[in-house]
Amino acid sequence: MKMIRTRYLPLLAALFLLCAGTLSAQAPLEPAQLPANTAFYFVWRGQPSAETRKANSIAALWDDPGFAPVRSSIANALLKNSEEKSTEKKLTREQLDEYASLLDNAFVLGYLSDPHKKGYVVSASPTPAKTTPWNGLFFIYDRTGKEAILTKAVLGLRASEKEPPQISQVTVAGVAAMKVQRATSVTYWVETGKYAISTGDTTVLEEILNRLGGKSSSGSLADAPAYKEAQSALGAGQVEFFLRVADLKSLASDSSAGGFRVRPLLDAIKLEAIHSISGRVLLDGAKTRVQAAALGDTAPGSLFDIWGPGAPAPASLSVVPADAVSYSDTQIDLTGLYAAVKRIAASILPPGQQGNIDMVEMMAQAKLGQSLSSALGLFTGEFASMQTSASLDNNKQIYLIGIRNKPDTLKLLHTLLTDRITSERAEGETTFLKISTAGGGGAAGKAPASAATPQDFYHVAATSDYLVAAPTYETVRELLAKRSGAGLSASPQFQSARAQFPASIDGFGYFDFSKLDWKAVKARMVEEANKATPAKHSQGAAKSSATPNYSWIQDVNTDAFARHLHVASSASWKDAQGLHFDQWIE
Repeated sequence: MKMIRTRYLPLLAALFLLCAGTLSAQAPLEPAQLPANTAFYFVWRGQPSAETRKANSIAALWDDPGFAPVRSSIANALLKNSEEKSTEKKLTREQLDEYASLLDNAFVLGYLSDPHKKGYVVSASPTPAKTTPWNGLFFIYDRTGKEAILTKAVLGLRASEKEPPQISQVTVAGVAAMKVQRATSVTYWVETGKYAISTGDTTVLEEILNRLGGKSSSGSLADAPAYKEAQSALGAGQVEFFLRVADLKSLASDSSAGGFRVRPLLDAIKLEAIHSISGRVLLDGAKTRVQAAALGDTAPGSLFDIWGPGAPAPASLSVVPADAVSYSDTQIDLTGLYAAVKRIAASILPPGQQGNIDMVEMMAQAKLGQSLSSALGLFTGEFASMQTSASLDNNKQIYLIGIRNKPDTLKLLHTLLTDRITSERAEGETTFLKISTAGGGGAAGKAPASAATPQDFYHVAATSDYLVAAPTYETVRELLAKRSGAGLSASPQFQSARAQFPASIDGFGYFDFSKLDWKAVKARMVEEANKATPAKHSQGAAKSSATPNYSWIQDVNTDAFARHLHVASSASWKDAQGLHFDQWIE
């Protein structure tokens, strides 16, 4: 669906993570207890308590009876996917509900780097280097109260394999383990006390067992500088993840595959400058908070150059009308982006073809009449969008691109879109363009009127500081007419949302759910779903398995959304430590 855009993904992720029972739990191994050579972990701390779910708006929405059609639709999609796998045993609704309850309990998924490659100290008496390939992946699950369901699920997965694995029993760290040998891999499975553990390496399994038993004397992740640096985006979340980015470089081979050289690419983007990527999801009373961070050395020459120092308020905010339902803005340093692309291109090309980069720039200059860097300099790097319709009408979705020089920007547009601009006229200081999205055609680059539909065009207004684009001319004119009036920034609710974030930001997002006409949203979604549904098959023809089921849209009670969703706001910013993202959903 067109309305499912990037800004909804944190909300959908939060809904997915709250889809099971009511048990609250701690991680089997908290991150600070993990081994020092942990390169990655993902922690799910178990379902929140009933009181927490009732208080939290996202959890309460999921549990709302009016939201039942959405829950049912997700289950049906999973069942349908199972049914399409004709060679495997199909899931039933009862089995799906049963297996979903495994999310009641906490688990940790992680990866340990090879200690011999990175020089980590993992024990007082280091073991000799291994001759078999390293497999640092591990999974730890708190199986309390789920022993029978877990056993059933594991046996079911093994039974569905085309070639049954060879199973034998071994002893690791004094604990009986099941060795599952497949044609191309080995897995070790242990059930001890309240924990179930799966790894692909006995060294990893021994380390995990020792830590669960409190016997390990080696260093922990808590002592790692990258982990310490990332504490602002870690801890106490229902979900938490951490990736030590520098460790990725050790996994890349020095050799090339198909002419593509991985290590030079990583050198070009200065991967070592990014120390970690981390984040968490927190339930804070009625609010849900989503945080993430990419931290490291922000000195010039790395991917951090793509973002600038930020500003107190996005420039485009002055254009946003008071009745806007949603607004998002991103500021990119186009000079830094261009430099990064050139470095990456140079790293990918073989040594004898480095001149191709200069050739591409020469061709671009011949086409544009100016260098690429000059063309990029016409734009401020600001990209914004807003929705002004209470029904989320796609025709009311507006996009803005910041510009510095209107005359030269128009020349560039004519050069790039010469066969797509179907009309142009000036009204005062504003130039209106009608641009075909279906390709050029017709005389003098005009699209044939007989073949075009209103959906095949975008209308653009070039002002002194912005390119304003929307699917309809009326939407563009309406925004320009409101520009001089009171804007969204004067709203107390908006100001309260903005105050949650630092003084200078590179990006901002805002969605006021209270402005939505949920019944109108539903009606529009039903209409779009009907248009998207393929024509009915002829009688006797098999129904396509790819045909989506939109029945939940018709059945869902929109009052559930109005009861629980109020406002969402987010911001991103760059500082001396790296790039940060923060979002609140109420």
